[in-house]
Amino acid sequence: MLKKWEDLPDFIRIPEVKPYYDTLRGKRLSLFGKRTFDFCAALVLIVLLALPMAVIALWILIDDGRPVFYRQERVTAYGRVFRIHKFRTMVNNADKLGSAVTVGNDSRVTRVGSRLRHLRLDELPQIIDVLEGKMSIVGVRPEAVKYVKRYRPEYMATLLLPAGITSETSIRYKDEDRLLSAADDVDRVYVEEILPAKMRWNLKYIREFGFFGDIATMFRTVFAVLGKDYE
Repeated sequence: MLKKWEDLPDFIRIPEVKPYYDTLRGKRLSLFGKRTFDFCAALVLIVLLALPMAVIALWILIDDGRPVFYRQERVTAYGRVFRIHKFRTMVNNADKLGSAVTVGNDSRVTRVGSRLRHLRLDELPQIIDVLEGKMSIVGVRPEAVKYVKRYRPEYMATLLLPAGITSETSIRYKDEDRLLSAADDVDRVYVEEILPAKMRWNLKYIREFGFFGDIATMFRTVFAVLGKDYE
């Protein structure tokens, strides 16, 4: 899963990233276990969740019509751009009507969408991205292209691994939309305040990466969705 240092893209092969790379290079067994687990778990989940996902898709169609999926471009390992699979929770063409991040009481969120987002059910289709090798079950959440372009050099270390459906940052910033609700300039506040705070957790994840740590994060995610708060 980890490319040779000399094969990394130039914007990642920088001094600020090297310590993180060396740490991951010493954890090849955990990286292999991570990918094996991701693929097997995604196969099982796609079967178990096929019917619930079909029901959600029908619910979206009835409530707000097509499309069912939201396919925004995001960035994953080594800076590769892909189109993420999510259930659509906003009005069509929402990207053209506001910021790439969502704020509290966002008028673009549909009635069904607010319920899906509350329980994070909109994330379920990302199982497809895991099967395709574009994402992992646990990892740094994939950012929109325009925000990655504004990364500080050290942040590039988060692109050494595939983006994840969930992460420690997702748990601790599950109410991110509320934090941004009072912002006059949502993009500026996100890049200058929210993103650096999230990156402290993301970089910590890369430094301390371990297979069993990922398993723990999965359980913590379930508890967070059920209402537990983590400080």
